[in-house]
Amino acid sequence: MLSIDAVLVVEGKYDRIRLSAVTDATVFTTDGFGIFKDKERLQLLRCLAKDRGVVILTDSDSAGSVIRNHLIGVLPDIEVRQAYIPPIAGKEKRKSAPSKEGLLGVEGMDTATLEEALLRAGVVSDAPPRKRWCTPQRLYADGLSGHPDSAAKRRALLRFLQLPEHLSQARLREVLDTLTERQYQEYLEKL
Repeated sequence: MLSIDAVLVVEGKYDRIRLSAVTDATVFTTDGFGIFKDKERLQLLRCLAKDRGVVILTDSDSAGSVIRNHLIGVLPDIEVRQAYIPPIAGKEKRKSAPSKEGLLGVEGMDTATLEEALLRAGVVSDAPPRKRWCTPQRLYADGLSGHPDSAAKRRALLRFLQLPEHLSQARLREVLDTLTERQYQEYLEKL
């Protein structure tokens, strides 16, 4: 498994699922063209990537290119790296028909091709894979889920971290995993 410190940006949830077998990186989805109008999602990406940078890995079709160029334009103050998959004709197993351009997307690439794309982008770290410390149990223990006042505590933490207030618990855990446990504890104490 490849260790990547930067936030890896892909188009959809199936791309994210596919990459979970390849890297320990925080994988952020654009929901295709949804990122164009979703200001909260873009704010979350900026927050996640502010100190670590971004690696864009979109499909090799024209839609992937449009999304990639849009992200480059809206993230001028963040280090943006590019990872590219080759244009390979084919169809993903879950789909009944090939894409408009007949090319495999990120989700359809084999592990070796994805690893090679990330290695060529120069974003793979020599560090051992990161241990994900923020679990649902941790949020419960800290009163951020499962308690009568959990929603209010979560909203306060999200405001403190300058994140969208409607962030799901799963996305919150991804953000918190980018912090050290010590930083997280300090934030909780400040609240």
